[in-house]
Amino acid sequence: MTAPPPPPPRTPRTPRAVYRYGTWTLAPDREPDAEPVTYAMQCAVCEEKSDPQEDPAAAQTWTFRHAGRHPSHHTYREVITRPWRAWMA
Repeated sequence: MTAPPPPPPRTPRTPRAVYRYGTWTLAPDREPDAEPVTYAMQCAVCEEKSDPQEDPAAAQTWTFRHAGRHPSHHTYREVITRPWRAWMA
């Protein structure tokens, strides 16, 4: 009867992740290089949507063209995209 082979050498364990605990803060991104706030209008009847605009009035003008082409579409929603920043305090 032969002895079983020795077990393979154990490799040292190294950390796989580092956790850092702290308090996070979230606020609108107002840095100079932040993406602009954009506005779009979306038809609630057919889901068609205007292109994003930095000027809300330009996005709202789309609704008049859309309503003119689709007289039964009376309900719209405004879609605002605002960049935000998160950082650990």
